[in-house]
Amino acid sequence: MELQDEIRIAAPRDQVYAALNDPEILKKCIPGCEELIKHSDTELEAKVTLKIGPVKARFSGNVVLDPSEAPESFSLQGEGNGGVAGFAKGGADVNLAEDGDETVLTYQAKAAIGGKLAQLGSRLVTGTSKKLAAKFFASFAKQLSAETTV
Repeated sequence: MELQDEIRIAAPRDQVYAALNDPEILKKCIPGCEELIKHSDTELEAKVTLKIGPVKARFSGNVVLDPSEAPESFSLQGEGNGGVAGFAKGGADVNLAEDGDETVLTYQAKAAIGGKLAQLGSRLVTGTSKKLAAKFFASFAKQLSAETTV
C-alpha cells in the first residue's frame, strides 16, 4: 500500500519540525494513540488502538527516525504488531518546504500488512489509512495553529 499527500500548515518550518518530534503533540494527534514514549531523539514506542472495518486491534510498535536532512526532510521506519489482527510495517519520507510564514509538508509512505488485516482487502485498508492520515494532519495543523495564536 502506498500513500502520499501534501498539507499546508500555518506555521514556520522549524516549528513544524519540532512539533513532529514532540511526543506530547504527536500523542494528541495520532488517532487511537494511548501511549507514546520517546526513548531517544530517533526512537519512539507507541500503543495505538484502531478499528479497520470489522477488525479492532491494539497495536504495539516502534518507530525509528532518520533526521540526517532535518529540518528540510526526514524519513521514518516502523513496525507494529496487533496480535491476532496482524501486523503492519513500513516507512515514510517527509519533506518540509518553507512558503512564507507557512510550511508545505509532503509525504510518501509505503506499508505492508499481514494477518487478518490483509484479509480485509486493500481497498478497505487503503481507504481507512487515508482517513487516519487525514485525521492526523488535520489535528496536527489545528494543534500548531493553536500554539501560534497563544
